Amino acid sequence: MKRRDLLAAVGGATAGALLLPGAARAATYAGYAMAYFTESPTMSAASYRVHLAVSADGLNWTPLNQNAPVATPTLGSGGLRDPFILRKQNGGFVVLATDLNGTDWAYQSQYLHVWDSPDLRSFTGYRLLKVHSLATHAWAPEAVWDPARNQYAIVYSSVVGGHNVLMVSYTTDFATATTGQVFFDPGYDAIDGNFVTVGSTNYMYYKNNTNSTLLGTRSSSFAPGSFSIYTGAITPGRGVEAPQIVKSNTAETWYMWGDTWSPNGRFFCWQSGNIPGGAWTLLNDRAYTQPLNSKHLGITPITAAEMSALTSRWGTPAWNRIKSYNFPDRYIRHAGNVGRIDAYPFDPYQDQMWTLVPGLASSSGVSFRSVNYPDRYLRHSNYAMVLAANDGTSTFAADATFTRVAGWADSSWTSFRSYNYPDRYLRHSGYVLRIDPVTSSSAATLKQDATFRVTY
Repeated sequence: MKRRDLLAAVGGATAGALLLPGAARAATYAGYAMAYFTESPTMSAASYRVHLAVSADGLNWTPLNQNAPVATPTLGSGGLRDPFILRKQNGGFVVLATDLNGTDWAYQSQYLHVWDSPDLRSFTGYRLLKVHSLATHAWAPEAVWDPARNQYAIVYSSVVGGHNVLMVSYTTDFATATTGQVFFDPGYDAIDGNFVTVGSTNYMYYKNNTNSTLLGTRSSSFAPGSFSIYTGAITPGRGVEAPQIVKSNTAETWYMWGDTWSPNGRFFCWQSGNIPGGAWTLLNDRAYTQPLNSKHLGITPITAAEMSALTSRWGTPAWNRIKSYNFPDRYIRHAGNVGRIDAYPFDPYQDQMWTLVPGLASSSGVSFRSVNYPDRYLRHSNYAMVLAANDGTSTFAADATFTRVAGWADSSWTSFRSYNYPDRYLRHSGYVLRIDPVTSSSAATLKQDATFRVTY
């Protein structure tokens, strides 16, 4: 969910647990699945449906199905926000989402969208689930297994007493649920709770909707009213909401994601090795890449077999995005037929999408073909990079061909060597792309300018 002011800025999420359900306790998780919807700064990418991405490390994500929806709501408002995936006690999945099509914040709904799925490869049993009878919304549902009740707790935000609180409804089947009751109310507008359990303690992070910061609470149970605040405000320096915590599958490390709305759809990510201590470190953008245009994510761990099956079912993008090494919030794009790097997000969002095809001059190299202008390629002209239509000449082919090599600044990244000027490499200067000589004795800054990550 998303509001663009303080008290009204509701981005709703609530209880997303990292508890291992009974039937899956023995599973070895090797990756993650993310559910999200999409928007962009001008809303040209708005899609109020379920989208999916996968990740091996929980930080760098691959959109599935070409970043197109995998499930579409048809009941209620006919659209959704804030999709969340829960692995149930039997090992299958349920997907919950807000009933809201777009940004009509005054829209009232007492219902949630619900799908069942054995494997996230198919979605069945689509229905609406009623969670309360109040004249308000039910935003950003998430769910957690409450072992003391032997039920699932569905937590969401609704207005009670003049401000948003976190509400809870209980269910065993996600077909019917108890009437909502207040789960957490700090006395001010509070939304977007998310749970993680460490040892015998349950932690819930949420958004203080009066100042758009994140806070952590904890409790020895999942009982309503039992959570108390234990951290200070967490912020990336701008308004943030929709916290989502995921544990590394390989280390005692947790990552917490947060969504922003100015600019719209920009994620931040923090890291912690000590959730009980409440310490979080904001990661550099170099460490993570969100799915294109993603909004209000929900993450669940999956096995290697599940990730492989998801990739096989939905496919990976036929296009790529190219991230700058030393300005990792910026991506290669074309603007006015000039190649440059700009800060994500932006519109037209398609300007940053490239099909890396076999090199026009040599199939051992690559050429950058524009997705939204597929007859045009990035090529150098007087050493400056421009977007131009292929004229079929050998000169154009050579100018538009590059050899991928180990990154000058980081060998796990990539540098692009010009085909016809092999002492020159693609780099940015003043955010504009060009080709310049780079050698082992070049300045560190120049090597960084010439280093990129091929991602999605």
